[in-house]
Amino acid sequence: MFFKGSRYQEVPTVEYETGDGRVIRYKARRIIPPTPGITTHIIDEGQRLDHIAFEYFRDPERFWRLADCNDVIHPEELTDRLGRVIDVPASEG
Repeated sequence: MFFKGSRYQEVPTVEYETGDGRVIRYKARRIIPPTPGITTHIIDEGQRLDHIAFEYFRDPERFWRLADCNDVIHPEELTDRLGRVIDVPASEG
């Protein structure tokens, strides 16, 4: 359901049975662990989180580590303005 390395990969799938017997499967709530930054990055024109993730982690699909570290749900919030300073965590956490 989620790509390898997704932040939801380790979240358990749970089931709910409706009154008419249908089974609905969904991911349990993901609790974001503390994700401290080890350095910072200043957003430059045209930068995207996948490019920044590749620069620091060598994996563009780990952009979600940047979102977790900066406590945002929507990753695009981090690149919405030039000069924004974002925290960058360790690649693994």
